[in-house]
Amino acid sequence: MRIRFDNTWIADSEQAILLHEPGHYPVAYLPIEHVEEGVLLPTDRITTHRDLGATRWFTVAGPGRRGERAAWTHTDLPEHASVLAGHVAFAWRAMDGFYEEDERILGHAADNYHRVDIRSSSRHLVVRAAGTTIADTTSPVVLYESGFAPHWYVPRTDVDETALTATQTSTFCPCKGIAGYYSVAGIPDAAWFYRDAFPEAARIDDLVSFEPDKIDVFLDGKQLGVEPGQTVIAHGLDRGLQPDEIAHRDDSGLHNTEGQQ
Repeated sequence: MRIRFDNTWIADSEQAILLHEPGHYPVAYLPIEHVEEGVLLPTDRITTHRDLGATRWFTVAGPGRRGERAAWTHTDLPEHASVLAGHVAFAWRAMDGFYEEDERILGHAADNYHRVDIRSSSRHLVVRAAGTTIADTTSPVVLYESGFAPHWYVPRTDVDETALTATQTSTFCPCKGIAGYYSVAGIPDAAWFYRDAFPEAARIDDLVSFEPDKIDVFLDGKQLGVEPGQTVIAHGLDRGLQPDEIAHRDDSGLHNTEGQQ
């Protein structure tokens, strides 16, 4: 893993450790000795992590700018977390980019325990709103994602696109890319799609999925509902799941690093 700040490589390590906490995205910690000298400036700020104890914060210094409280280390770790001793984490949004080899990581450190699997189906999916059929297909595509109910995507040939009105809403998924949204029969943001989905999610590219808590979605005659408890809780400065993160995405990771945020 490598980290870039102020158009400079400030850390490079083959020994990154990922911290996984329930309900949170993974956080990457690098050995302090793998951070360039002079980058970490200690501050007087010390906070307490409820599970990891005292946390000391650093200012991150680049050639032309500084990131206040942009890195941290745990200084009084319990025995079960002693593997993090001497390691430092960097605030995701404060850095120019995190990289695995030459490819930029988007959203958060890669989660080896999070899977996205996409399958073709011949089940009968129908979407209705205000008594009107919006979509009717026997060739949906289903996306299974760790911790979430299956999401069903419909080919546009099976959607009445006259009922769809594009909205200004967009969201970012580090596994799939940027989603755009539609109002459906006047219901705001009741459907979404991924245009130019990431390669690993290419099978849902430009298909349309409908939100079952906003619109009536039936699968083989059974109405779908929203499953409870399907949220990931963001915490701390290491989070930044915003669409602008990939506004200048480049698969090679390195060609467009100048000025990337």
